[in-house]
Amino acid sequence: MVVAAALDAMAGTRWGRWLGLVTAVWVQCISGNNYTFSNYSDSIKTLMGLTQLQLNGLSVAKDVGKAFGLLAGLATDRVPTWLLLAIGSLEGLLGYGAQWLVVSRTVAPLPYWQMCVFLCLGGNSTTWMNTAVLVTCIRNFRRSRGPVSGLLKGYVGLSTAIFTDICTALFADNPAAFLVMLAVVPAAVCVVSMVFLREADASGAADGREEEEEDGGCFTAINTLAVAIALYLLAADLTGIGGGGGVVSTIFVAVLLVLLASPAMVPAHVAWKSRTLARKLVNADVEEAEAATAPLLLAKASVERKETEADARGPGEKPLLGEEHTISQALMSLDFWLMFASFLMGVGTGLTVMNNLGQMGVAMGYSDVSLFVSMTSIWGFFGRIASGTISEHFIKTRAIPRPSWNAASQILMAVGYVVMALGMPGSLFIGSVVVGFCYGVRVAVTVPTASELFGLKYYGLIYNILILNLPLGSFLFSGLLAGLLYDAQATRVPGGGNTCVGAHCYRLVFVIMSLACVFGFSLDVLLCFRTKRVYAKIHESKRPRRLAVVQRSS
Repeated sequence: MVVAAALDAMAGTRWGRWLGLVTAVWVQCISGNNYTFSNYSDSIKTLMGLTQLQLNGLSVAKDVGKAFGLLAGLATDRVPTWLLLAIGSLEGLLGYGAQWLVVSRTVAPLPYWQMCVFLCLGGNSTTWMNTAVLVTCIRNFRRSRGPVSGLLKGYVGLSTAIFTDICTALFADNPAAFLVMLAVVPAAVCVVSMVFLREADASGAADGREEEEEDGGCFTAINTLAVAIALYLLAADLTGIGGGGGVVSTIFVAVLLVLLASPAMVPAHVAWKSRTLARKLVNADVEEAEAATAPLLLAKASVERKETEADARGPGEKPLLGEEHTISQALMSLDFWLMFASFLMGVGTGLTVMNNLGQMGVAMGYSDVSLFVSMTSIWGFFGRIASGTISEHFIKTRAIPRPSWNAASQILMAVGYVVMALGMPGSLFIGSVVVGFCYGVRVAVTVPTASELFGLKYYGLIYNILILNLPLGSFLFSGLLAGLLYDAQATRVPGGGNTCVGAHCYRLVFVIMSLACVFGFSLDVLLCFRTKRVYAKIHESKRPRRLAVVQRSS
């Protein structure tokens, strides 16, 4: 009976964590609404008669909401996952609901400071959702942090394109309808996810070899489905089939929803496989069943041994890089601030493009910027999902530090800004693709890097401290740099506000952001050298399991 119970627990843990990951994927599909400001910012600017500096102030308020993500980080180990999701969905409902009332002209335009508050609420809503899914899933898949981070952050990147394309197909780019989607859809998805997303019992996990072998196939399946969704959205954007209206648009949305639901096949397969294996082992000899549960006991002993080793360090002794850090210990580490400053250069400049795409498109002579918004989102997905998987592969095979991929993305992003500064035909399209891809790399790589360097115990709060770069970068690069330089070039228009047409409107902004990325590259290179020992250790810890899997398959 004890053996049977242990096998049932192991089977339940296996499919339960995959079911949690799939629901986390769905949450991430709707938690990128913070990046959709360009889709309706021009309506707010016109309706309220704002200058570009004032409009950028609203975008900064949106990103300042992420600064309050520290509250989500503090709550991670104190409240259940479902409550984190509930708080996030309620804030989004209020924040985007109020913006819908204004844009739909249901109420008169609110005072500027009130709009800032509601934008801040909408921005903060995603921090609760992201913290809930990232912390839970990375703890459930400790040996696959790179693929988990890339997958989850990849779907965040896709969420902007998902919202944009569905709105275009069903509501013909109606900003008011778009805001209704941002308010209602995330709340509905979070309600469903509250039931299934939870931290799995570590004692019920499989041993390293079985877990790595099983995880590899499942991640490949979910990643393949994610790439299929991205390619489907890309094809729809480039051909325009999703915006045709009528039956064509309805079919496009229906197929998209089926693709989004398809990852649920993975936990269903794992559940069937685990239950079948458990029944076979229960019916076998007791010795065979005990042998099958031995990895379960070994995994538990391994966890206990690691905890004992961590506790063996003296109370006043500084932990080494790669060990569990408290918040104060992490904040006193030079490596943390190198990662923080480098992250600021990448995400701060990337957010500036995302927040100003509407005005950048107008300056370059485009009347509709939804294509560029979708390109940033879709290529952000490719950057996130590719960097998570590739960086994990090269840690296992070559011990290449994960921050090296951040360094490469900084240089490519700098090149993208130079292309945009030139203002040639097609430069905005190329720039949106490059910036989206590199922004995705930065986000997906930094998330597991923080957990590998400073541990998982306080990861929720450490992650949200890093996310402070979003409001800080938005304020410095978008609110001040882009806002002031644009207004210096713009001319006043009747009824209030201003506008600027021509490549010169943002040229100096792009040049300065390119230099910022070069500086970020130097910080990433320095961090690579300082973390080589940590990643060599991770490489060695993965090596025996990898050899065992090869021997087992042969």
